Amino acid sequence: MSQPQTDKSAQRFVIHNLTKEDGAANFARDVRIGLSSTPKQLFPKYLYDELGSRLFEAICRVDEYYLTRAEDEILTSRADEIIAGISNCETLIELGSGSAEKTRKIIDAFMRRQSELVFVPVDISASALEESSHALLDEYPSLKIRAYAADYFQALDALPPLENKPALVLFLGSNIGNFEREEALTLLRAIRRVLRKGDALLLGADLKKDAATLEAAYNDSLGVTRAFIVNELGRINRELDANFDLWAFGLRSFYNEKLGRVEVYLESLRAQSVNIRGLNLSIHFEAGERIQMEQANKFDVDSLTQLGEQSGFKLERTWFDQGKRFSSNLFVASD
Repeated sequence: MSQPQTDKSAQRFVIHNLTKEDGAANFARDVRIGLSSTPKQLFPKYLYDELGSRLFEAICRVDEYYLTRAEDEILTSRADEIIAGISNCETLIELGSGSAEKTRKIIDAFMRRQSELVFVPVDISASALEESSHALLDEYPSLKIRAYAADYFQALDALPPLENKPALVLFLGSNIGNFEREEALTLLRAIRRVLRKGDALLLGADLKKDAATLEAAYNDSLGVTRAFIVNELGRINRELDANFDLWAFGLRSFYNEKLGRVEVYLESLRAQSVNIRGLNLSIHFEAGERIQMEQANKFDVDSLTQLGEQSGFKLERTWFDQGKRFSSNLFVASD
C-alpha cells in the first residue's frame, strides 16, 4: 500500500493514492481489443477524460436528462429520513465521489444531528479528490476526510476495519446501472464484506419506464450526449494518433425492454476505414455498422430487492422523486 499523504496544515485530511496502473497503456490495450472484436465496442470508463467529464456535467443540465435532478430532489427532501435509519453513524463512505456535490445533502443531515463525521471518498482521480475534499473541509470545520484515489475494489480492499459505530456507504447516480448483473453482484458483495451487520448502503437506481423518456435521456435534442459519446473517438485521435471523422458517426440510443437497459451506440454513416497510427492498426467500418459505447440498466423494486438479497443486504426502504422516475434505496447489511 502507498504511504498516505497528509495535509500538514490540517490533520483532518489524508489521501491514500493507490492508483498504480499505466493509464495510457491500458487505454491503448482496451481500444485495440474493443475495435478488433465483433461486434465492435469501446469501454465507457474512457468517456471521462477532462473534456468528457465537462460534457457529462453539461448533460446533467439538459431537459431530457432527468436522472440528476430526480436524485437531487430525493436527497434534498429526504436526507434526514435517510440517515435516521442509521443511528449513531460515524463513518460515511462514498464510491465514485467526484465533486461530492450531492453528498453535501447527506453530510448536512448528519451535521444537524452530531458534531463529528469521518468521510471516506473514493475516486479514481486524485486531483478531483484533492479539490472536492478541501472544499468540504472549508465548509464543515468538524469533518475529517480519509480519501482513497483508487478504483472501487482497490479501495474496498484497502479500507481498515470500521470503528465500533455504524457506517453508511453511498453509491449514487445510478452508477450501478453501468454494470452487468454479475458484475453488480460482485461489487455489492465486496461492499458487504467491508460492512458489519446493521451497517447500510444507500444505492441510487434509475427506474424502468417508457422507452421514449429513456431514449431521450441518452440522446438529447441539443446534441450534448452525442458530443459526450463521440468524444471517446476524439480521445483516440488525440492520444493514439488516429483519424476518426467525428461527423461520420451518428448516435443511436435504444431501450432494450427485454433486458431492461438503454444501449448506446455510435453508427458509421458510411463505409470508411480509420487508421490508428499509435496502435499500427487499421479498422474498417461498413455503412450502418455500430460501436457499442455503453449500457445503462434500469430497475424496479423487485429487481433491487433480489440484488440485495443475493449480495447480503435487505432492502429496508425506497424513496422516489415526485415523478417516480428515480429511486434512492437504503439497504441494511444482513446475516
